[in-house]
Amino acid sequence: MALRASGELEKLPFTAQFANFTGGPAILEAFRAGAADVASVGDTPPIQALAAGEDVPIILARQTDPSSTQLAVAPGKNIRKLADLRGAKIAYAEGTAQQVIVLRALEKAGLRTSDVELVRLQLGDFNDAVRTGQVDVAPLNEPRLTRFLAEAGPRGGGVIDPAETADTSSGLNYLYARREALEDPAKAAALRAYVDHYIRSQQWINEHPAEWVQQYYVENQGISQADGQRIVDSLGQITFPRLDAAVVERQQATIDVIDRAGELPKKVRASDGFDLRFDQVVTTTVPAVGASYGPAGAS
Repeated sequence: MALRASGELEKLPFTAQFANFTGGPAILEAFRAGAADVASVGDTPPIQALAAGEDVPIILARQTDPSSTQLAVAPGKNIRKLADLRGAKIAYAEGTAQQVIVLRALEKAGLRTSDVELVRLQLGDFNDAVRTGQVDVAPLNEPRLTRFLAEAGPRGGGVIDPAETADTSSGLNYLYARREALEDPAKAAALRAYVDHYIRSQQWINEHPAEWVQQYYVENQGISQADGQRIVDSLGQITFPRLDAAVVERQQATIDVIDRAGELPKKVRASDGFDLRFDQVVTTTVPAVGASYGPAGAS
């Protein structure tokens, strides 16, 4: 959507086909089937791919405010602190960024997964599950969080104190791609161009927030202008960490959280999940469009 709204879609030197997938596991299946070459995901699906023995390295990192994802609490549940999670039913989707948010929250509370009931759901079902009380807590990102608060807030729904959950998310999103596509000269060139125009489209959002709110949140997502602006404000400025040792270390920290919870089928290394050659595209395009590298990898 950002590519289209910014005008960058028509500047791509190839014809792109797009498809919607809900969550990393569905994307990984598409990669395996050769039905997708590149995808945008949170920080956990690339880890799932590594653990599954799939070679789909990260080719771009995108940073937003980590606090934009919060732990939503169902109406009627007196859960407002992390310590209140003991015994709670929590929506859980392995292989998604929301998985790690739950695991980090439990660690901060001094709890183990055995101290709560992890309810395994598809990511797209989180909102309805917490809205209707099927689960007590669910990690929701935008625009799901705004929709939940608008509907469930008047009935007593809310969020765990954001001051306690602010560092449970890394705020990192990635583009990752099939190795077969990266080894095909034509597709590799297309992916380099895609990364360039993707960065440009995201920087357009930084510079045209009102237009983005109207075209995406209001017209496409059916959210009010005020709520759309609140979402954009919560995400903050989009930045693009360099693909270097700093961002690899941050990804390794996420891997370690999953491993400590016993949720990884085997040991994996973050360094095996990046194609650092794409840092050249980042270091060329980011300064050219006036964007920022952000905290990870910033010199």
